[in-house]
Amino acid sequence: MSDDSLLMHRDPQTFQFAAGDSLGYLLYRSVARPGMQRDDLDLILQHARDSNRAAGLTGCLHHEDGLFFQWIEGPRFRLFRLIDLLSEDDRHLNFTVLDQGPLQQRLFGDWEMRFSDREAASLLDWLAVRRSQAGTGQDDAENITAFLRSMQG
Repeated sequence: MSDDSLLMHRDPQTFQFAAGDSLGYLLYRSVARPGMQRDDLDLILQHARDSNRAAGLTGCLHHEDGLFFQWIEGPRFRLFRLIDLLSEDDRHLNFTVLDQGPLQQRLFGDWEMRFSDREAASLLDWLAVRRSQAGTGQDDAENITAFLRSMQG
């Protein structure tokens, strides 16, 4: 997350897709580093917003009970680079990609990084309810995506 190679343009308002870029998304889960405090989360969020604005990425970060769930969208080649950076970031452990792929339209186009936590809504409670509903046919990645989409407002 601290690699300046993600920053193509210094002026965040001038980011443009290069010819041939395609839009994609990444959904991951990780465990927050032990001892992480609210100030640490605020720094992570500020850095993510600054870096994402410059790199043309948008998304939503949810933190709850020591877990991170994040949806990131933007140019696919940037997402591939970001996976490497995130997997080596010592602010979290057990980085696991839950889903990734092409995207037709951004879900969080107005957010460099939307943030939510248990105070806003509980993802873990949402998942428990969804899992208990018979016949939903959705896996955890789909349920997490649905929850994060509900945070768009």
